[in-house]
Amino acid sequence: MRLYLAVAVLMLAFVAYTEAQDGDQTYTQLKDQITEFGKTFAEKAKNTFETIHNSEFAETTRNWFTSAFDKLKTKFEEINQNK
Repeated sequence: MRLYLAVAVLMLAFVAYTEAQDGDQTYTQLKDQITEFGKTFAEKAKNTFETIHNSEFAETTRNWFTSAFDKLKTKFEEINQNK
C-alpha cells in the first residue's frame, strides 16, 4: 500500500512541477497520459485487492481466525464461570 501512495505522490509532484512550466500542448498531452495512467493503475489495484480479498485462501484464513477467536472466547467464559 505504501508503494501505491509513493507512486501517487510522485505523480502529483510531477504534475505540479509541469504545471509550473509552460502550458503548451505537450503539457496537455502529458497531463492526459498521467491522468489515464492513474485511473488505470487505480482500477487494476482495486481489482487485485478484490481478487485477493475474495480468494479461497483469504476466506479460509478469515474463517479459521473467527473459529479460533470463538474458541478462545468460550474458554474465557468457562474460566470466569468457574471462579
